[in-house]
Amino acid sequence: MRPLIARRGPVLTHRDPAPSIWSYRFQRLWLTPLFRSLLRVGLPAFALVMGVGWYLSDPAHWRGVSDQVAELRREIENRPEFRVNLMNINGASPQLAEDLRAVLALDLPVSSFDLDLAAMRETLEQIPAVSRAELRIQSGGYLAVTIEERVPVVVWQTRVEPVLLDGEGNFVARLVDRELVAPLPMIAGEGADLAVAEALSLFETAAPLRDRMRGLVRMGERRWDVVLRDGRRILLPADEPRPALDRVLALDDAQDVLERAVLRIDMRNPQRPNIQLSPYALTELRRMRGADIGDGNG
Repeated sequence: MRPLIARRGPVLTHRDPAPSIWSYRFQRLWLTPLFRSLLRVGLPAFALVMGVGWYLSDPAHWRGVSDQVAELRREIENRPEFRVNLMNINGASPQLAEDLRAVLALDLPVSSFDLDLAAMRETLEQIPAVSRAELRIQSGGYLAVTIEERVPVVVWQTRVEPVLLDGEGNFVARLVDRELVAPLPMIAGEGADLAVAEALSLFETAAPLRDRMRGLVRMGERRWDVVLRDGRRILLPADEPRPALDRVLALDDAQDVLERAVLRIDMRNPQRPNIQLSPYALTELRRMRGADIGDGNG
């Protein structure tokens, strides 16, 4: 007999193809480039940093790593290709070059990593005779030092001693410390170093007086006196002294004023030049005038 109730087989459950809410969110996050980078790079890097930090938290490990790094650095710095064996100074006179070597006081050979070129340049540029310095390490273990030396153009007679100045009035050296190839024009007086450019212009104008001229003296820090070798003076104005000197030279060419018994020529007021005669010349002039008056009365 067949049973009245048919037997059914096992009920099959079909899996829902839609992902769960958490799977869906993870898949959306995985599509984000930042999230993928964070998992692929950031997480391993974080783990590595944490591991290194944990390892170095032990003082013994830290000292060991520091010693190894220092030893590696010393080995690199002491390699022959990084050593400086010679120093070459260009642009400086022999005497200045010796002074520069003494100031730097380098114990060669030395590693190039131990040289602070910027500090060395500042040290050299503090020397009065150095206008500008440039330092470079060249291949072959050479330290090239290029110097722009100040060129003395005048001698400034100070209260203490004569010194050399460049065209801008900067101190170059003491006169006793330099051997000059040719004599330089001389200036004197307080504030003369602040008006070197004007003094050079006056020396150029006074070229016809070069053989008879001793120098220029700054008066009151505002004007110049031309001093001749016999002590006579030409007093120049504070403003536009060069035209006033030109007038004196023109007068000398026309009347040989400087060949006469004149003590000084005062050009401080260019509109009213004043000539001071020597006592002998003044006496002779008065005698001649008296004789002329006597002859007129006769």
